[in-house]
Amino acid sequence: MGEWVVGVDLGGTKIDLGLVDAENNIVARRRIATESERGPAVVVERIAQIVGEFERELPAGTQIAAMGICTPGPVDHISGTLLTLVNVPGLSNTPLRQMLADRLKIPVRLEHDAKAAALGDFHYGAGRGSHSMIFIVIGTGVGAAIIIDGQLYYGDRNSSGESGHMTVNPNGELCACGTRGCLETYTSGPWLVRRFERALDESGRIADTIITGELVANLAHQGDPEALKVVREAGEALGIAVASMAMILNIDLNVVGGSVVKIGDPLFEAARKTVPNFCFKAVGEGVRIMPTALGDDGPILGCAWMAREALAMDK
Repeated sequence: MGEWVVGVDLGGTKIDLGLVDAENNIVARRRIATESERGPAVVVERIAQIVGEFERELPAGTQIAAMGICTPGPVDHISGTLLTLVNVPGLSNTPLRQMLADRLKIPVRLEHDAKAAALGDFHYGAGRGSHSMIFIVIGTGVGAAIIIDGQLYYGDRNSSGESGHMTVNPNGELCACGTRGCLETYTSGPWLVRRFERALDESGRIADTIITGELVANLAHQGDPEALKVVREAGEALGIAVASMAMILNIDLNVVGGSVVKIGDPLFEAARKTVPNFCFKAVGEGVRIMPTALGDDGPILGCAWMAREALAMDK
């Protein structure tokens, strides 16, 4: 398991690539625009060019042995095919794993980005030493990955982990998915902005700058009452969702990643206080909610782990 590998986090606007050494350190990184509108072949070739740059930085006599790559869903991780991607439409219905393997002549594994980030934290971050873990990603949207006894759980139709569309308030606002009161309507970045703007209106305050998720987070840390209100509501919604998953799965460790995690204590404290109110005491006492230990490195390190798994399976 000492080979050099590459982890690739392919998103709607950018591709992050990391060269990972035998000790699972990211020793070199590149970021390029996705430009998916140019088509799959161009994207594959641009990734291959960066891999070539990485190889030229390796010690003499060594080479890159495998690659792991993650993308927004939905993906078919078994066939290595991207399905209909809303955020990366130029790559929809593309056999990306095979295209990369053919171009690079190395084993390649493909996974959903949330699941790759979960693997990163499970093996190298907040989940190290655990048997099971739920990884919740909160950013523009909300999703999750479930690891049970060291294995990703996919469900019957490969759609497990859609925690963003768990109902936490049946009388809540209408979500884009058509359901009311989804977790996403309380916690995602765009919804935090929307809820804060509404709170300002209700209080009679006038915003003197453009409202962003980062601004809401900063104001919450400064004690702004409206910002704290929406952040605490987000934390309470997260706590309800975690409690529900704990009752069903009985998994104690919940690791949270994504841009919204930068809110920090105001979000997590509200979530932790809420959990015991929505599950059995014996279950709630064991629940842990903590931020990712890897930050933006999670997907790349998760992909690196997948690459090493591919090597082990091919031997």
